Amino acid sequence: MSDDEDFMQESDEEQYDFEYEEDEDEDSGDVDIENKYYNAKQLKLNNPEEAVDEFLGIPQLEPEKGELGFKGLKQAIKLEFKLGRYNEAANHFEELLTYVKSAVTRNYSEKSINNMLDYIEKGADGNDAVQSMEKFYSLTLQSFQSTNNERLWLKTNIKLVKLLLDRKEYATVAKKLRDLHKACQKEDGTDDPSKGTYSLEIYALEIQMLSETKNNKQLKALYQRALKVKSAVPHPRIMGIIRECGGKMHMSEENWKEAQGDFFESFRNYDEAGSLQRIQVLKYLLLTTMLMKSDINPFDSQETKPYQSDPRISAMTELVNAYQRDDVRGYEKVLQSNQDILADPFIAENIDEVTRNMRTKGIVKLIAPYTRMKLDWIAQQLKVSQDEVQDILGFLIVDGKVDGRIDQRDGILEITSTADAERIRAMSKLTNSVADLFATVFQDGDGFRNSDQNIGADGPGFDVEGTGRMGKSHSRRTKPGSHVWG
Repeated sequence: MSDDEDFMQESDEEQYDFEYEEDEDEDSGDVDIENKYYNAKQLKLNNPEEAVDEFLGIPQLEPEKGELGFKGLKQAIKLEFKLGRYNEAANHFEELLTYVKSAVTRNYSEKSINNMLDYIEKGADGNDAVQSMEKFYSLTLQSFQSTNNERLWLKTNIKLVKLLLDRKEYATVAKKLRDLHKACQKEDGTDDPSKGTYSLEIYALEIQMLSETKNNKQLKALYQRALKVKSAVPHPRIMGIIRECGGKMHMSEENWKEAQGDFFESFRNYDEAGSLQRIQVLKYLLLTTMLMKSDINPFDSQETKPYQSDPRISAMTELVNAYQRDDVRGYEKVLQSNQDILADPFIAENIDEVTRNMRTKGIVKLIAPYTRMKLDWIAQQLKVSQDEVQDILGFLIVDGKVDGRIDQRDGILEITSTADAERIRAMSKLTNSVADLFATVFQDGDGFRNSDQNIGADGPGFDVEGTGRMGKSHSRRTKPGSHVWG
């Protein structure tokens, strides 16, 4: 709970005493405690260490545990955690939990403890802080399990599982998840609709674990099951997590279209929740655009348009633009200049497929005008290794996209396509037809006449093998009558 909320929070079980005679000493004691509390709050910004001492002194002034002592401990714990005094914070948190049974109301204590756990979760930085967090969670679970507060028990366990998942303690996470699922089920083993929101959050955690451990078989079943939960009004961040993991699952199956749909939904949910993860998922969305070989601008949608000029995704945007222009060199330049793109393991794992597609398109475009070329020349043009060029060409030949052969000894690609021979035969046939027409029209008339009636079947000036050598032609032009030149 924030500092300002402390001023507003009142016990909903507060009793009003209408006695007119009060003990003046007790009145004075209450005023002293309040003054000490508000004085400590004034010290928070400029002198946090002294403020901690002031807050910790409040419980000692109370004749019995009360609300001001609870608030004082709560403020002291936050400051101690912020100052890195994690052990002291955990010890005082254990003391704070003794107040929840009698000093404050159930609702107030639950909200305060939950906000306290959120506070330390956001402020945890470093291994010591993380270990302290685990102690906070364990103390909370012990305290509220005995008071049968199932709601806070669920919330705290979910937070603990998140912590363990970040630490990749998958065996412990799996055991905790089984307990959580059981707590959210009815006696017949089906999901309890009244706990649908918790169920969906637990599904999200398990989906994350299965995604990280590459257990796609179970992930697919659980993902479909999570999408069918209708009894919950989930936080958009939870749906963002589920959809993100679903997108990664579809990517592993090379189902680019389904992956694109999930990443878009994930981005939309993260954006609605105000989560910074939206930027990373937007990068995944751009990645699938290239894998789908789509020419559609991913920023055409209303949701993504505001991020088109965001510097955090500029490198991925440039990659997409180069890919859609078939600009191999531009693509390679962007990739080499922005190695931070590969810092994300998921992008690093899938960008190779995009790069290979890009280089494949570059090779096909480069070799189109030629019938014989060296592999090292192709490699130099695309600025890739000769081995990769040979590998890509081998794939293209096997796939039937290039009709040719590779001379590995000399490092030469030879195109054996019949397209050129067919073109030459067609031109030869056209030439013969023109020659016949020429002879028929002008043989007995004035003007030009064909003095060589023995034009070869292959036509003048052409070589069926495509060598480009001109054949011998005996055509001569004559003036009307008799003069011939050649």
